Amino acid sequence: MKTTSAILALFLTQNANAFVPANSIVSSSALSAATSTSEATKGKVFNEDSVKYDTVVNAEPKFKVKEVDPSIVDPKKRVQTGRYLGREMSVSVPFLKRPTNLDGTHAGDVGFDPLGLSENLDMYTMMEAEVRHARLAMLAVVGWPLAELVGPNFMLHGPNHITPSVLNGFDPLSFIAVAAIFGGFGYFEYKTSLRRVDDTKIGKKHAEDMANVWKYGVPGDYNFDPLNFYSLFGDTADGRKAMRELEISHGRWAMAGITGFAALEALTGHQIVENNMFFEPNAILPAAALAYLSFGFFFEVKNTDQYLFQIEKTSEGEVRMERIQRELSAFTAEAGVSGGEAFSFLSNAAEIAADTAKDLKMKYDTLTDDYTKNVMSKNYDK
Repeated sequence: MKTTSAILALFLTQNANAFVPANSIVSSSALSAATSTSEATKGKVFNEDSVKYDTVVNAEPKFKVKEVDPSIVDPKKRVQTGRYLGREMSVSVPFLKRPTNLDGTHAGDVGFDPLGLSENLDMYTMMEAEVRHARLAMLAVVGWPLAELVGPNFMLHGPNHITPSVLNGFDPLSFIAVAAIFGGFGYFEYKTSLRRVDDTKIGKKHAEDMANVWKYGVPGDYNFDPLNFYSLFGDTADGRKAMRELEISHGRWAMAGITGFAALEALTGHQIVENNMFFEPNAILPAAALAYLSFGFFFEVKNTDQYLFQIEKTSEGEVRMERIQRELSAFTAEAGVSGGEAFSFLSNAAEIAADTAKDLKMKYDTLTDDYTKNVMSKNYDK
């Protein structure tokens, strides 16, 4: 019995810690460690000079931030994306929301897509088709009136000699010529529709310009720039984009213009150059052009989400207006002084002229009297 009691007591002693909270165990362990350390170091003295402190701090970061290529955000190196991302409404149609894929990245993008074509069709293909039609329209809008002004009548159509077209009709000779021209354009399009554009001189520039956008380069690139007009606004990414903006803007106006030519001639049956101020000498067109340029010199038209047509004077226009007023005031002051001197000079000249005229009249009267007396004396003194 005593033996059994002793074994049971030993077992309970060894497993007593299983019923003790963890914090108590940690504290007990820490206390035991401290007690052991105190006992181990009892009677020993530390020398402060023998303790060495490491004061060298390794400041090198564990993770390095990758440096961003500055050319990525430089508009002269690459075309920047999302010019209109901050706009909710379309730039060209302020009462419609901006189409999702038209954010102002590409040249000519003003957020005009009322049919939602940019959501469903390939952007590159549509841009390529647009720039081709734009270039053909620019050629046609010049060639149409020139054909009626200087072209031979046998190449024109009908008694009024209008330009051959789908709406106006064709004569046999003009039909053959038009078919040959469009056949040539069609063959050119067939041969270049799937061309590679990143291995030419201009194509390599476009690949770098559009690296932030996509890998397809620029639609309409045929590596054709014999007069180096493409760098007219600068041999940079934004300079080339500005030239593309100019081209597509003119091309869109040309497409609208050639459509108007064809419709107007089909409706009236008369030449587009007939009784047209653009093709006959007149003062209306120069005056209108001067008025337009003068307006843009001082004012600008702004469209907001509330109003479509707001005329405001620009800051440059105010400066120009003040400069013109100052120059006019100075000119008026100088003209006042010069005018007084001129008036005095003219007054003296008028007096001299009047005296001279009186003297000449007196001499003329004297000569007339002498001549009369001489004639009378000869006739009546016989």
